[in-house]
Amino acid sequence: MQKNLLQDMVRIKRARQGVQAAPEVEVRPEPPERPKKVLPIFTTKYRAREATDPEKPGSKYKLWLVAGVSIIFFLFSISYIFINATVTVNPKIENLVLNENMTASLDGGTEALPFDLIVISGEENKTLQSSGEKDVLEKARGVVLIYNNFSTASQRLDIDTRLEGSNGKIYKTEKQVIVGGIKGGIPGSVEVGIYGAQEGEEYNSGPLDFTILGFKGTPKYSKFYARSEGEITGGFKGKAPIISSAEKSVAVSEMKTTLETKLFERASDQIPEGFILFKDAVFLDINENDIDSTPVKDDLISFVLKGTLYGFLLEESRLAEEIAGRRVAGYDGSAVYIPNIRDLVLSLSNKENISGEVKNIQFNLKGDANIVSKLDEDKLIADLIGKSKKDFNQILLEYPNIISAKLTLRPFWKRSFPDEAKDIKVIVNYPQ
Repeated sequence: MQKNLLQDMVRIKRARQGVQAAPEVEVRPEPPERPKKVLPIFTTKYRAREATDPEKPGSKYKLWLVAGVSIIFFLFSISYIFINATVTVNPKIENLVLNENMTASLDGGTEALPFDLIVISGEENKTLQSSGEKDVLEKARGVVLIYNNFSTASQRLDIDTRLEGSNGKIYKTEKQVIVGGIKGGIPGSVEVGIYGAQEGEEYNSGPLDFTILGFKGTPKYSKFYARSEGEITGGFKGKAPIISSAEKSVAVSEMKTTLETKLFERASDQIPEGFILFKDAVFLDINENDIDSTPVKDDLISFVLKGTLYGFLLEESRLAEEIAGRRVAGYDGSAVYIPNIRDLVLSLSNKENISGEVKNIQFNLKGDANIVSKLDEDKLIADLIGKSKKDFNQILLEYPNIISAKLTLRPFWKRSFPDEAKDIKVIVNYPQ
């Protein structure tokens, strides 16, 4: 068809040449049309490529879906690494008003409430202005250790046993004593106070060695001997400043109070952990006849008061259990404590009759006490390992010392406790 059209155009040109000359017109043939490209039929391979083509909207949604599922699965898997349980417990608390008369024993025992004894010695000094003078006759005094290196048998020495010092002076013992015998090759010994046979400063001395005059001329004389503990002082003969009995009484009372306070503070610093020393659980042993008074310059008199403080230490846990046994209904002997135990007031009975040889004490305990039950945390954790969450309340019923408890499991969809104790934490809200 295209070819015929070109031929016709040519013929027309030639025909017109014979009739009349006409301007030549160049007729150019039109370029042939380019053949249309026919796409091949889709193959399976082509369709697969088209389905995964990232440029298509549908494939983007599918990729996001796969990524989201993968992330959720990853997080779900990671969460199992951090499985844990936290149990927060509120323990049982009994609020009581105490007014209990109690006893304690130095030896203690399985049933008796025990106490320990703390012993601290010290002295207090006070200087007073004299109110006059008088003739004074004072004997020197000191302390010695008497040794028995004679036999294994004990030896009794009566009061006023005469001892001859290495200074040539005679001294006497203040009381009857028994000197123990030799044990394991070590001489027996006993401590006793001594005083000069006569008044006067010449009996004052530094440390001395002594023999027993009563054994002179016998085999015991060289085997019994004594040595002073410190200096021998106080001997005086002549005029000396004095103060009235009333002034001395007031001074001694003040010194006793001050000395007791100082010794109590020292004792408190030495209390073992878990023990308590109540303020009134002490007594001060003082022999007022042993108060030393020494004249000093300017009509002043120096007094020295020596004493020994005995304190009764009570174990906090045993005391709390004793109180719980007396006052808490249904108490089964489980561990308890009293957070405000030091606020209680203890009063010793017959305090004036207590001595350093005390074996038993009676006392009254007053005050408001909060008795708190202690929880065996390790046992509770052991009981919870691997258990189902629904069994939690039933397990708590086995712990009457728990008032309430809160459970937190992680991850939140877990329905059982971890299988290892390290992944279970118990927090007890003990009062401060």
